[in-house]
Amino acid sequence: MGFEDRLEAHRIELTAHCYRMLASAAEAEDAVQETFVRAWKNAGRFDEGRAALRTWLYRIATNVCLDMARAVQRRALAMDLGPASTGGSLGAPLDPGAFVWPVPDRLVLPSGGGPADPADPADLAVQRETVRLAFVAALQALPPRQRAVLILREVLAWSADETAALLGSSPAAVNSALQRARATMSDRRATSTMGTTGAGGEIDEDLLDRYVKAFTSYDVDGLVALLHRDATMSMPPFAWWLAGRDAIRAALLGAGGTCADDRLVRTAANGSPAVAQYRDGRAFGLVVIEPRDGLIGALTTYLDPSLFPLFGLPMTPEPPSRM
Repeated sequence: MGFEDRLEAHRIELTAHCYRMLASAAEAEDAVQETFVRAWKNAGRFDEGRAALRTWLYRIATNVCLDMARAVQRRALAMDLGPASTGGSLGAPLDPGAFVWPVPDRLVLPSGGGPADPADPADLAVQRETVRLAFVAALQALPPRQRAVLILREVLAWSADETAALLGSSPAAVNSALQRARATMSDRRATSTMGTTGAGGEIDEDLLDRYVKAFTSYDVDGLVALLHRDATMSMPPFAWWLAGRDAIRAALLGAGGTCADDRLVRTAANGSPAVAQYRDGRAFGLVVIEPRDGLIGALTTYLDPSLFPLFGLPMTPEPPSRM
């Protein structure tokens, strides 16, 4: 296998790592590309007797992400930016850089056959949990080096010695950073309006089918019945968000049926089911659906049609098939 092919074999896991660090699919892809460029430039100095290629690439990628993270604002979910809305206007959109943005599953989760693919379905479940929107948003609350330590130690299961070597630090400093990072993450879980990570284990196809049916028929009561009592709904790039079934029901009824003729197309984002939403024959938004305990815990609608090409989605919906 040539050097380029060996680099490509690690693209998915490196993209997942960079996405956790940066909370943006576009920035994660840029970081991985920069990692490969640096690897190519320094290939002559790489000594596989001293470190595995995977370890070396993670060192480069982490340093690239640390450099990038210092130059940008912290990304968040709408729930981190202010109190829940009582309805009404969405307000003015914020700079897109304020938000955690979704990533297609195909960019960050293995599909089989690669050297880093999990041998155990439980490992894949962990990988899914650690790219969920709420988990990635919680990571952004950490200073960049603490973020790197937590990811390396708890997501990738690196030892303190390995992490210290990668970061040019000491095991004692790594353990101290890990303790502070754990405390911050624990505090966020304790105060989060979404409970934990919004995770729901296996995807419930029946739940998703019922959601699509209720949405496309504008059955507000049917849709609300699928939500947890403490469910949230948000619409980046707006800071507006709603907390609870009653508030979401009121907003849907107040919308006056504007979504009634929209079309939904299934996709997947952040280890969660998602749908592309088309309105008037054009791309409108990407809805990430986060199931929890058999119901929907969060709905995040990204009102940015430029996401559609990233997810391999057409800007206009395919015509419905005829039977």
